[in-house]
Amino acid sequence: MIDSGRCPWCGTDPLYVAYHDNEWGRPERDPNKLFQLLILESFQAGLSWITILRKRESFRAAFQDFDPETLAKWGEADVTRLLADPGIVRHRGKIEGTLRGAQAFLRIEAAGGFSSFLWSFVGDRPLQPRPARLADVPGQTVESQAMSKALKREGFNFVGPTITYAFMQASGMVNDHLTTCPCHAEVAGLA
Repeated sequence: MIDSGRCPWCGTDPLYVAYHDNEWGRPERDPNKLFQLLILESFQAGLSWITILRKRESFRAAFQDFDPETLAKWGEADVTRLLADPGIVRHRGKIEGTLRGAQAFLRIEAAGGFSSFLWSFVGDRPLQPRPARLADVPGQTVESQAMSKALKREGFNFVGPTITYAFMQASGMVNDHLTTCPCHAEVAGLA
């Protein structure tokens, strides 16, 4: 049974509930964790998040814990190896995009910081929209559109405005826990 008031999108799957209760929406500032989350969100394009969540540990192992310095040096042999890994989503474009994204991460990090770059789209403070029901939560916003364009300019792939909005929600840049959810006030307090 769904805990009364909890955001209904997580259903009753224990993995999904734990992700909702302990990770989703909590402000993240660590650049490497933000990179990992952005890449996982990009792999989610066209799939459900629970699919990615169930494969997250396999992704971490396959992509060397998403270390950008390591991934930026990988090439075709690594892409071929990853395409044979049943533990991850085997999509050539997303895998190659991850390697390009690692190179972009390193450029952005050197130029002023990946975390600062991403958080600048929300004025460096989590947005607090206070949705009362799922229908009040948008699929994208002006901020996610701007982030999407900027990430694409930097060399990232699979970062459309819907993906970037999901990333913003997951990384705590926007608190989209429903106001009825016990996590809403807790996450708002972390801002």
